[in-house]
Amino acid sequence: MWVSRQHLNPQVRKWRVKSALGALGQWQLEVGEPAPPGAGSLGPEFIKENNANPIFMRKDTKMSFQWRIRNLPYPKDVYSVCVDPKERCIVVRTSNKKYYKKFSIPDLDRYQLPLEESSLSIAHANCTLIISYQKPKEVVVAESELQKELKKVKTAHGSDGDCKTQ
Repeated sequence: MWVSRQHLNPQVRKWRVKSALGALGQWQLEVGEPAPPGAGSLGPEFIKENNANPIFMRKDTKMSFQWRIRNLPYPKDVYSVCVDPKERCIVVRTSNKKYYKKFSIPDLDRYQLPLEESSLSIAHANCTLIISYQKPKEVVVAESELQKELKKVKTAHGSDGDCKTQ
C-alpha cells in the first residue's frame, strides 16, 4: 500500500510504504536519480559500484514516460524492446545477451490502463538507450489536474514561496 509521496523536487518521485505495524518504511524511488553518496545517504563508504555498469533511471517528459539506460555501448540494432502484456511490463534485451531488464509503469497500473506496443519507441546515443512510452490521454489529463492542485497549495509558512533577502 502506497501512503505518501514526496513533492519537493519535480524531477524526483518517491513513495513511502507503511510496514505491517504502521511505521513508515524506506523511500522507493520511482522517477529520477538517487541522491549521490555523501548527500545525506548513509552506506558503506568502501564498497562502490563499477562506473561502467549500466545505470537505469526514469526521466519523464510532458507527453511520454521515458527511461534512460546509460553505459550501454552496443549499436541500436542490438537492442530489442517489447511489451509483455501478461506481466504488464516492458522488456529490454540485447541480441548478444549482455543486458536484460524488465520494468513496469506504475502510472498505468494506478489507472488500470493496458500497455500498448504502438506507444513504445527507442533511441540510442552517447552509450545511452532511451526508451519512450507515449502517455495515454487519461494520464496527461490527470497530471495536468494534479499540477493545478499543487499550484493552489500554500507553503508551510503561508507565503508564496519567494525568497526574501535582507
